[in-house]
Amino acid sequence: MDLASYAELAVRLVNGEAYGPPLPELRGVFDAAADGAPRTAVAALNALLDAYPIRPQVTTHDGGPWHLHLAAGESPAEQLGAAALGLAQFVTAYGIDRLGRCAAAGCARVYLDTSTNRSRRYCGDRCASRANVAAYRARRRASTPGDGQ
Repeated sequence: MDLASYAELAVRLVNGEAYGPPLPELRGVFDAAADGAPRTAVAALNALLDAYPIRPQVTTHDGGPWHLHLAAGESPAEQLGAAALGLAQFVTAYGIDRLGRCAAAGCARVYLDTSTNRSRRYCGDRCASRANVAAYRARRRASTPGDGQ
């Protein structure tokens, strides 16, 4: 069973990209991790695993072999349970510090840091570019001499 897709589902649910409005229960896990409170993040994740149990099922599709899927239907509870299990697997494999919140001003999106050197700071290229341009402009303003005063 590939739980990575369910960890990505958690990101999409928090960012409001899947199945309705963002889920604050999942956001709490990311926020605690990003704020450097790993025990709080893990406690929130464990609470989600307790509150939203999942049901794995054997299935096949597209002519492929039988494999396990999580019963992650359309209901928010099923989505939350599957996302929590995916996050739990991600955290135990890579570490709680790999859950992040975008560092761009005005952006509250979350992400999974899968970079090789744990260096990801932004939710995507758009926020990274915007932040780099803003930093460049700030440096130029700081280095530009005054208007002759």
